[in-house]
Amino acid sequence: MTNAPAMNVGDIETPAVTILLDRMEANIARAQALMDAHGVDNRPHIKTHKIPAIASMQIAAGASGITCQKLGEVEVFVDAGIADDILVTYNILGEVKTDRLMELSLRVKRLAVVADNEIVLRGLSEAGVRHGRDVPVLIECDGGIGRNGVQTPEAAQALAQMATNLPRIRFEGLMVFPNKGPETAAFMNKALELIRADGIAVPVVSGGGSPALMTLADFPMMTEHRAGTYVYNDLMMVDAGAASLDDCAMHVRATVVSMPTEDRAIIDAGSKVLTRDQYTLSNFGQLVEHPGAVVANCSEEHGMLDLSRAQSKPRIGDIVNVIPNHCCVVSNMVDEVYGVRDGQVETVWPVAARGRVR
Repeated sequence: MTNAPAMNVGDIETPAVTILLDRMEANIARAQALMDAHGVDNRPHIKTHKIPAIASMQIAAGASGITCQKLGEVEVFVDAGIADDILVTYNILGEVKTDRLMELSLRVKRLAVVADNEIVLRGLSEAGVRHGRDVPVLIECDGGIGRNGVQTPEAAQALAQMATNLPRIRFEGLMVFPNKGPETAAFMNKALELIRADGIAVPVVSGGGSPALMTLADFPMMTEHRAGTYVYNDLMMVDAGAASLDDCAMHVRATVVSMPTEDRAIIDAGSKVLTRDQYTLSNFGQLVEHPGAVVANCSEEHGMLDLSRAQSKPRIGDIVNVIPNHCCVVSNMVDEVYGVRDGQVETVWPVAARGRVR
């Protein structure tokens, strides 16, 4: 955390990413209260912010540990001394990476990983044998998203059986992303039934997804929940009905540099800041000050505003605030973010794990 010199938010050079601290603090408290109410451990995913100081705030609010996606993120957060209980929700494959994993495990109380296939599981076992330490492992399940994960409860059972028999593997449970409708619940319940019938304990069942915070009651089998986006919120969360525009703590400040037509303006934040993530949305962000104005397209350094439905229109030289579609990817595009309260820059945080994708 960097103490910022006294400055007004209007003095920040654009494009820049600002975090409205009051909103972020409220988001952290709200999500923690939801998980507490359902008796579920909170294990926030730090890939949204990539900032140790924010993870520290989440842990202070009650989080039991953190989630990382890559070992590079783990290294940053271990170096910062933020958490001693970390879950890496990605297949770690190859001796170079598994040796890094084992070296990092010496520095924390618990460093757990996931596996969704025999090759990854055997590689983790071999690393444990090489280093003389157990590797805590969760079996990743595909609960309906169509990404990683074993495809059937029977496949989860088979990997759990293998994990219990491989040297230096400590089977700890199951992991899924995201908690999705009835498919996830049915899958996880069947997998738990099969594995427990084999006499294998399943102490951890790890669910995930920020929109899924609103449906925790539908997944009583979960012992912990991993959510990331909630800390900032974005237009995807709003579209999912899991947040309002007033809950969106991340704003991308940009300057209107051109107005080629009455209904088109150009801002100095393009795909190198906003990215081109769309998911369920049709644009690339929307303006706070001008309802109805959207970022309709992006090239690398240009954001093209569509003002045809805007209730008001900016002028050349105006600074506008854009709520992005997906806050997590925006974090990885900038070196620092500005923490703002009541129009003043309270802090400047380096995005410490930016680019840590290995």
